[in-house]
Amino acid sequence: MHFSAKVLGYAGLLPFIGLPLLIVAGALSYFQAYTYFVQYSAIILSFFGGIHWLDALQNRRKDHQLYVAMLPSIVAWVALIFLEGNSLLSALSVAYIGVLMYDKYVLALEKDILLDYTYLRTMLTTIVVISHLFMAYL
Repeated sequence: MHFSAKVLGYAGLLPFIGLPLLIVAGALSYFQAYTYFVQYSAIILSFFGGIHWLDALQNRRKDHQLYVAMLPSIVAWVALIFLEGNSLLSALSVAYIGVLMYDKYVLALEKDILLDYTYLRTMLTTIVVISHLFMAYL
């Protein structure tokens, strides 16, 4: 996997890690940090549908993958509208795990690329879910 992809992936964790720490440090109120956190989380979750959109188009798939590619965006948006507090954090966390599982079983990438991608996504998703749990704890 490209070094830049790893750097960008881990850099994307900064808001997930930094916002809860800003609450602990007293630099942001819980309400401010929570709002920024769930908005960022929803945006990043939406991003994960893109790889399935591309995979479905490149591999000329006519199955469910193209439709499922839209689900992260829809789930994130609906969750932001209808949920709040720990319910919203939980829904986003479950969605991240769901998309990761779907990635592992559906993406038609070359084996070595898929292994690298899955490893990176597993590491990132683990940290993201732990960050959601920490926000729920705060």
